[in-house]
Amino acid sequence: MRFVVTGANRGIGLELCRQIVARGDEADAGARNPEHAHELVRIAEANQPRLRVRQLDVAHGASVRQFAAGLPPGAVDVVINNAGVLGKWRRVEDFDAQDAIVTFDVNTLGAIRVSIALLDRLHASSVKKLVAITSGMGSIGDNSTGGAWAYRMSKAALNMAFKNFALELHRHGISCAVINPGWVKTDMGGPGATTPVAESAADILSVIDRLSLEESGSFFDRKGTKFEW
Repeated sequence: MRFVVTGANRGIGLELCRQIVARGDEADAGARNPEHAHELVRIAEANQPRLRVRQLDVAHGASVRQFAAGLPPGAVDVVINNAGVLGKWRRVEDFDAQDAIVTFDVNTLGAIRVSIALLDRLHASSVKKLVAITSGMGSIGDNSTGGAWAYRMSKAALNMAFKNFALELHRHGISCAVINPGWVKTDMGGPGATTPVAESAADILSVIDRLSLEESGSFFDRKGTKFEW
Protein backbone atom coordinates (compact mmCIF):
# COMPACT_ATOMS: atom_id res chain seq x y z
CA MET A 1 0.00 0.00 0.00
CA ARG A 2 0.98 3.61 -0.48
CA PHE A 3 0.57 6.10 2.37
CA VAL A 4 0.88 9.85 2.74
CA VAL A 5 1.90 10.98 6.25
CA THR A 6 1.99 14.63 7.30
CA GLY A 7 4.03 15.95 10.21
CA ALA A 8 6.50 13.14 9.61
CA ASN A 9 9.62 14.80 10.98
CA ARG A 10 9.18 13.65 14.58
CA GLY A 11 7.01 11.86 17.11
CA ILE A 12 4.09 9.79 15.89
CA GLY A 13 4.52 10.81 12.25
CA LEU A 14 8.16 9.73 12.20
CA GLU A 15 7.35 6.40 13.84
CA LEU A 16 4.45 5.78 11.46
CA CYS A 17 6.82 6.20 8.52
CA ARG A 18 9.38 3.90 10.14
CA GLN A 19 6.79 1.16 10.64
CA ILE A 20 5.13 1.61 7.26
CA VAL A 21 8.34 0.94 5.34
CA ALA A 22 9.40 -1.79 7.77
CA ARG A 23 6.31 -3.78 6.87
CA GLY A 24 6.97 -3.38 3.15
CA ASP A 25 4.62 -0.54 2.26
CA GLU A 26 5.62 2.86 0.87
CA ALA A 27 5.03 6.41 2.03
CA ASP A 28 5.33 10.00 0.94
CA ALA A 29 6.32 11.89 4.08
CA GLY A 30 5.58 15.58 4.51
CA ALA A 31 7.78 17.70 6.78
CA ARG A 32 7.71 21.47 7.22
CA ASN A 33 11.52 21.65 7.30
CA PRO A 34 13.00 18.52 5.70
CA GLU A 35 16.51 19.88 6.13
CA HIS A 36 16.06 19.52 9.89
CA ALA A 37 14.31 16.13 9.75
CA HIS A 38 17.54 14.17 10.10
CA GLU A 39 16.08 10.90 11.39
CA LEU A 40 13.33 10.89 8.76
CA VAL A 41 15.88 11.46 6.00
CA ARG A 42 18.07 8.69 7.42
CA ILE A 43 15.15 6.25 7.30
CA ALA A 44 14.33 7.35 3.76
CA GLU A 45 17.90 6.85 2.58
CA ALA A 46 17.90 3.35 4.06
CA ASN A 47 14.58 2.49 2.42
CA GLN A 48 14.82 4.01 -1.06
CA PRO A 49 12.59 4.33 -2.97
CA ARG A 50 9.79 3.29 -0.62
CA LEU A 51 10.01 6.38 1.61
CA ARG A 52 10.10 9.80 -0.04
CA VAL A 53 10.48 13.02 1.95
CA ARG A 54 8.98 16.27 0.68
CA GLN A 55 8.49 19.75 2.07
CA LEU A 56 4.96 20.35 3.36
CA ASP A 57 3.59 23.17 5.48
CA VAL A 58 -0.08 22.32 6.02
CA ALA A 59 -0.85 25.89 7.11
CA HIS A 60 -0.10 27.24 3.63
CA GLY A 61 -2.26 26.35 0.66
CA ALA A 62 0.54 26.88 -1.86
CA SER A 63 2.77 24.41 0.00
CA VAL A 64 -0.03 21.82 0.12
CA ARG A 65 -0.73 22.21 -3.60
CA GLN A 66 2.97 21.92 -4.44
CA PHE A 67 3.28 18.80 -2.28
CA ALA A 68 0.29 17.15 -3.96
CA ALA A 69 1.43 18.06 -7.45
CA GLY A 70 4.95 16.78 -6.80
CA LEU A 71 3.97 13.29 -5.68
CA PRO A 72 4.95 10.44 -7.98
CA PRO A 73 2.18 9.32 -10.34
CA GLY A 74 -0.44 6.87 -9.18
CA ALA A 75 -3.02 6.28 -6.51
CA VAL A 76 -2.60 6.98 -2.80
CA ASP A 77 -4.25 4.33 -0.65
CA VAL A 78 -4.13 5.95 2.80
CA VAL A 79 -3.75 9.58 3.87
CA ILE A 80 -2.77 10.10 7.51
CA ASN A 81 -3.19 13.70 8.63
CA ASN A 82 -0.82 13.79 11.58
CA ALA A 83 0.69 17.31 11.50
CA GLY A 84 -0.29 19.33 14.54
CA VAL A 85 0.73 21.93 17.09
CA LEU A 86 -0.05 22.11 20.78
CA GLY A 87 -0.69 25.84 21.07
CA LYS A 88 -0.40 27.70 24.35
CA TRP A 89 -1.66 25.84 27.43
CA ARG A 90 -4.12 28.55 28.49
CA ARG A 91 -6.89 28.95 31.03
CA VAL A 92 -9.83 31.24 30.28
CA GLU A 93 -8.20 34.25 31.97
CA ASP A 94 -5.26 34.03 29.56
CA PHE A 95 -7.07 33.08 26.36
CA ASP A 96 -5.02 34.15 23.31
CA ALA A 97 -7.16 34.51 20.19
CA GLN A 98 -4.19 34.81 17.84
CA ASP A 99 -2.69 31.61 19.22
CA ALA A 100 -6.04 29.90 18.71
CA ILE A 101 -6.14 31.04 15.08
CA VAL A 102 -2.67 29.60 14.43
CA THR A 103 -3.58 26.34 16.17
CA PHE A 104 -6.79 26.00 14.14
CA ASP A 105 -4.93 26.76 10.93
CA VAL A 106 -2.57 23.83 11.45
CA ASN A 107 -4.63 21.26 13.35
CA THR A 108 -7.97 21.70 11.60
CA LEU A 109 -7.65 23.60 8.34
CA GLY A 110 -4.30 21.97 7.56
CA ALA A 111 -5.85 18.51 7.58
CA ILE A 112 -8.72 19.74 5.42
CA ARG A 113 -6.33 21.33 2.91
CA VAL A 114 -4.26 18.17 2.58
CA SER A 115 -7.26 15.87 2.35
CA ILE A 116 -8.94 17.90 -0.40
CA ALA A 117 -5.67 18.19 -2.34
CA LEU A 118 -5.28 14.39 -2.33
CA LEU A 119 -8.88 13.37 -3.07
CA ASP A 120 -8.12 12.58 -6.71
CA ARG A 121 -5.31 10.25 -5.61
CA LEU A 122 -7.65 8.52 -3.16
CA HIS A 123 -10.35 8.14 -5.82
CA ALA A 124 -7.82 6.24 -7.94
CA SER A 125 -7.17 3.71 -5.15
CA SER A 126 -9.02 0.51 -4.36
CA VAL A 127 -8.30 1.01 -0.63
CA LYS A 128 -9.44 4.65 -0.14
CA LYS A 129 -8.76 5.55 3.51
CA LEU A 130 -8.60 9.08 4.89
CA VAL A 131 -7.74 9.50 8.57
CA ALA A 132 -6.60 12.14 11.02
CA ILE A 133 -4.73 11.84 14.29
CA THR A 134 -6.91 13.66 16.79
CA SER A 135 -6.78 13.69 20.60
CA GLY A 136 -8.89 12.68 23.54
CA MET A 137 -8.70 16.37 24.40
CA GLY A 138 -10.91 17.01 21.37
CA SER A 139 -13.73 15.04 23.00
CA ILE A 140 -16.46 17.24 24.46
CA GLY A 141 -17.89 14.37 26.48
CA ASP A 142 -14.48 13.48 27.93
CA ASN A 143 -13.52 17.03 28.95
CA SER A 144 -13.47 17.14 32.74
CA THR A 145 -10.79 19.78 33.42
CA GLY A 146 -11.14 22.64 30.94
CA GLY A 147 -8.03 24.56 29.88
CA ALA A 148 -5.95 24.13 26.70
CA TRP A 149 -8.60 26.10 24.84
CA ALA A 150 -6.97 26.38 21.43
CA TYR A 151 -5.85 22.75 21.26
CA ARG A 152 -9.13 21.31 22.52
CA MET A 153 -11.23 23.40 20.14
CA SER A 154 -9.00 22.69 17.14
CA LYS A 155 -9.24 18.94 17.68
CA ALA A 156 -13.00 19.05 18.25
CA ALA A 157 -13.31 20.96 14.97
CA LEU A 158 -11.04 18.41 13.27
CA ASN A 159 -13.39 15.65 14.45
CA MET A 160 -16.37 17.47 12.94
CA ALA A 161 -14.50 17.98 9.67
CA PHE A 162 -13.82 14.26 9.34
CA LYS A 163 -17.42 13.39 10.17
CA ASN A 164 -18.32 15.63 7.23
CA PHE A 165 -15.72 13.94 5.04
CA ALA A 166 -17.17 10.55 5.97
CA LEU A 167 -20.72 11.55 5.06
CA GLU A 168 -19.84 13.30 1.81
CA LEU A 169 -17.27 10.78 0.56
CA HIS A 170 -19.16 7.62 1.46
CA ARG A 171 -20.66 7.41 -2.03
CA HIS A 172 -17.12 7.34 -3.42
CA GLY A 173 -16.12 4.43 -1.19
CA ILE A 174 -13.67 6.48 0.90
CA SER A 175 -13.49 5.41 4.55
CA CYS A 176 -12.76 8.23 7.00
CA ALA A 177 -11.96 8.24 10.71
CA VAL A 178 -10.22 10.14 13.48
CA ILE A 179 -7.93 8.26 15.88
CA ASN A 180 -6.88 9.23 19.39
CA PRO A 181 -3.27 8.01 19.74
CA GLY A 182 -3.27 8.12 23.54
CA TRP A 183 -0.92 10.10 25.76
CA VAL A 184 2.26 9.41 23.82
CA LYS A 185 5.88 9.86 24.87
CA THR A 186 6.81 12.52 22.30
CA ASP A 187 7.94 16.15 22.45
CA MET A 188 4.28 17.15 22.37
CA GLY A 189 3.17 14.54 24.90
CA GLY A 190 5.84 15.55 27.39
CA PRO A 191 7.80 13.58 29.99
CA GLY A 192 4.72 12.41 31.89
CA ALA A 193 3.19 10.57 28.94
CA THR A 194 2.41 6.89 29.41
CA THR A 195 2.37 5.36 25.92
CA PRO A 196 5.57 4.54 23.99
CA VAL A 197 5.50 6.06 20.52
CA ALA A 198 6.24 2.74 18.80
CA GLU A 199 3.27 1.14 20.54
CA SER A 200 0.94 3.99 19.62
CA ALA A 201 2.02 3.99 15.97
CA ALA A 202 1.59 0.21 15.69
CA ASP A 203 -1.90 0.47 17.16
CA ILE A 204 -2.83 3.33 14.81
CA LEU A 205 -1.77 1.31 11.77
CA SER A 206 -3.78 -1.64 13.04
CA VAL A 207 -6.90 0.53 13.35
CA ILE A 208 -6.34 1.86 9.83
CA ASP A 209 -5.87 -1.64 8.44
CA ARG A 210 -9.21 -2.70 9.96
CA LEU A 211 -11.12 0.46 9.02
CA SER A 212 -14.13 -0.33 6.85
CA LEU A 213 -16.63 1.79 4.98
CA GLU A 214 -19.30 0.61 7.44
CA GLU A 215 -17.38 2.29 10.29
CA SER A 216 -16.53 5.44 8.36
CA GLY A 217 -17.09 8.57 10.41
CA SER A 218 -15.97 6.97 13.69
CA PHE A 219 -13.82 8.39 16.48
CA PHE A 220 -11.52 5.56 17.64
CA ASP A 221 -8.99 5.21 20.39
CA ARG A 222 -5.70 3.58 19.44
CA LYS A 223 -7.06 0.11 20.22
CA GLY A 224 -9.98 0.54 17.83
CA THR A 225 -12.63 1.14 20.49
CA LYS A 226 -15.15 3.91 19.78
CA PHE A 227 -14.25 7.07 21.71
CA GLU A 228 -16.73 9.54 23.22
CA TRP A 229 -17.47 12.53 20.99
